[in-house]
Amino acid sequence: MRVAVTGAGGLLAHALLPALERAGHKVTALTRQDADVTRLEALRPALERAKPDWVLHLAAFTRVDECESRADHAFLVNAAGARNAALASLACGAGLLAISSDYVFDGTAATPYREYDAPGPRSVYGASKWAGEQAVREVQPRHLIVRSAWLYGPGGANFVDTILARARAGEPLRIVDDQRGSPTYTHDLAEGLVRLLASGQLGTFHCTNAGACSWYDLAAHAVGRAGITISLERTDTASFPRPAQRPRYSVLDSQWFERATGAPLPPWQDAVERYLATSTMAPRP
Repeated sequence: MRVAVTGAGGLLAHALLPALERAGHKVTALTRQDADVTRLEALRPALERAKPDWVLHLAAFTRVDECESRADHAFLVNAAGARNAALASLACGAGLLAISSDYVFDGTAATPYREYDAPGPRSVYGASKWAGEQAVREVQPRHLIVRSAWLYGPGGANFVDTILARARAGEPLRIVDDQRGSPTYTHDLAEGLVRLLASGQLGTFHCTNAGACSWYDLAAHAVGRAGITISLERTDTASFPRPAQRPRYSVLDSQWFERATGAPLPPWQDAVERYLATSTMAPRP
């Protein structure tokens, strides 16, 4: 297929663009300079030139705390940008796959969130992503909305790299242990998105690496597997007040994705170890 990707300079695109090419798709990569998703008059002609069968909409404003002080910008990019992607893809006869977030949920659940569970975002970022989802559903009948969570991988700032850098510097680390989610390796998510496109499915899907943990668990696993000896201390969210409220529990149930594609993404522990095997952030023991 011919595939156009917005947000082509971002973390997920770093893994997705080569995954699409390995699958034999012809890819047009669109950065903000190529096609600003906040301006329909810029995005639509860029897509018309690419003549895609599918548009993969990755462009987003993801700095969660900054969204609280720049709410207008967050909604412009994450909500209006998604609507523009829906309008432009519809105009050129393409389907639209849009990436969303676990932050659309309120974090009060005790079991993994399903696709049909009621949203309840508690941050500007989460609200803007939910508004983007709604816009896609309203405008573009041929859509896939994929919610994922806790992304890390090469090509951009992420929690795993930050923790490893601090550990290598010998800093004692205090890590939050009362937020639980599903860490997701961008390489695995990219392969999952390629499989979902090939499935012919439409609708909303959750897609994360299998299993769940706290931020402390993720840090301890990464540091331990990297062979770094460092002091790790558990702490709680209240000890690290941030502008944006984080969901305490945002584990996503990916059963629908598994049924659509035939297999789940690998467990998060395995994904971290594969990332460390290729990451320059992980000194060998």
